[in-house]
Amino acid sequence: MPALAPAERGATIIRAEVVARIAARAAYEALTRQTGAPPARRGLTAPSSSADVRNGSACLRVSLDLPYPLDINRAAREMRRYIADRVTQLTGIRVDDLTLTVQRLVAAESQQRGRVR
Repeated sequence: MPALAPAERGATIIRAEVVARIAARAAYEALTRQTGAPPARRGLTAPSSSADVRNGSACLRVSLDLPYPLDINRAAREMRRYIADRVTQLTGIRVDDLTLTVQRLVAAESQQRGRVR
């Protein structure tokens, strides 16, 4: 089944699964911006998400890891804003609700994994 299907003349529906994947990618981008490196380099698992889309708006649930130490409230606020804006920009769907769940905090020591020279 295609990701995009015509609804009525001139309208396009974007399936919830597609919106969820876009939200997960936006979370990945937001983490990369926050930490200065892709999440895997920091020992963080890739973000996951789910979405409910109805009447041109979405409710998103995003789960992710965060590096520690950091200001969790500020980081979460910035990430929520970025994810919502990015999903709206890419899909045209308004984000009415975004629940951000931090699955785990990854200590800086575990982020220092690298090659030994």
